[in-house]
Amino acid sequence: MEMPALDEASLSAIWLTLKLASITTVLLLLLGTPIAWWLARTRSRLKGPIGAVVALPLVLPPSVLGFYLLVAMGPNGPVGQLTQTLGLGVLPFTFAGLVVGSVFYSMPFVVQPLQNAFEAIGERPLEAAMTLRAGPLDTFFSVVLPLARPGFVTASILGFAHTVGEFGVVLMIGGNIPEKTRVLSVQIYDHVEALEYAQAHWLAGGMLVFSFLVLLVLYASPLRQGWRG
Repeated sequence: MEMPALDEASLSAIWLTLKLASITTVLLLLLGTPIAWWLARTRSRLKGPIGAVVALPLVLPPSVLGFYLLVAMGPNGPVGQLTQTLGLGVLPFTFAGLVVGSVFYSMPFVVQPLQNAFEAIGERPLEAAMTLRAGPLDTFFSVVLPLARPGFVTASILGFAHTVGEFGVVLMIGGNIPEKTRVLSVQIYDHVEALEYAQAHWLAGGMLVFSFLVLLVLYASPLRQGWRG
């Protein structure tokens, strides 16, 4: 079967998906690192509830999460009213809305690997840093981050790949606006609806190969093997 040329809509969807996944991954690392560190170190009674909230997207249907985010960010929702007061308008059906939804939906895929990595460090390196009079920030950046590097690699790969594969959340929040919110998974859906199976095959096959390579890199990574060992 001869490969059909990717049309402009498909190329735009691929670019938008990569852009969304990159921005989401960076934001998740910035937001997820302190959350994971707190979950790994705290003895608070809130650890269980907060951990459950972070992990909720693992079991919650994407359409349900997308619906409540849509309500919250809509013109009558608390987030929507805040963004309107700030002069930002409303987030649904915008790229910024996709980013917010993606951050929530992919949160556990970043926080949990980081939390596991932080917990695996143990107390001895931290105690050794304290004996050398290292401050909390110095200890975190000089000791914790290098030791937790495998966790950051895993979190980055999973966060990026999971965002690329989103469908339900992005469709609920972003709709299907060409060059603005139509990501790759939605583009495949459009091709199927239009009975354009050849285009759908190549895009879906590309995502299948991408997903396999992501998992291959993840499970064959020397960093991961060293962490587990």
